[in-house]
Amino acid sequence: MEIDSTNQENVGASTNWCDKLKDFPRKFKMKVEKIFKNIKQIGEDDPRKFWHAFKVGIALTLVSMFYYSRPMYQSFDEQTMWIVLTVLVAFEFTAGATISKSMNREFGTALAGAFGLGAKYLAELSGKEGPDPIILGILIFIVGTLGTFTRFYPHIKKKYDYGTVIFVLTFSLVVVSSYRIEDILQFAQRRITTILIGVSTVMVISMVVHPVWAGEDLVKLVSVNLEKLANSLEGLF
Repeated sequence: MEIDSTNQENVGASTNWCDKLKDFPRKFKMKVEKIFKNIKQIGEDDPRKFWHAFKVGIALTLVSMFYYSRPMYQSFDEQTMWIVLTVLVAFEFTAGATISKSMNREFGTALAGAFGLGAKYLAELSGKEGPDPIILGILIFIVGTLGTFTRFYPHIKKKYDYGTVIFVLTFSLVVVSSYRIEDILQFAQRRITTILIGVSTVMVISMVVHPVWAGEDLVKLVSVNLEKLANSLEGLF
């Protein structure tokens, strides 16, 4: 009896697996149709989202040419990848947000590059051959601590939070690299230049190709709320 019941369970499990395998193509088709339906619905609700994705694709394609082109790659070396990264992190849905984030990234990078060079030359004053790693470590600790703490300040948090993060990141990269790289000035220059190319590409495409301004959404929201208010008052009287 126990053997028969075991056989029945095995047969039932095999049958269930066969049914699931047979039903898989239908479920997969339904899942794909649902995904495309949702994509279509998103595009119909707000076609600007499709335009945004299209603009990001254009920007990435353009900046990738710097990596594929041998003369441009030789000019910037591996730093070229920072252009691609800049496009990905700086491109926002609205043109205003994109410009703000791009400016934060460029100014944060430039300021951190200058401070990083100063830190390198300061560490060389110790008299040792090359920068003193202890001084470099202390400077990274100070900048990292102060930079992170300033992000809690409301005014910084509201307008310059991203720029502060980029400042701490770039400063740390330049200072750490200065211990191994002799021509740190060229390293910092290439870093700043690649970021400038990236943010310039992002801002131009964001403002030229089907630009989206946050003010448009505000106007639409106000008009809809006023219309609802008017309908409510009309119902009362």
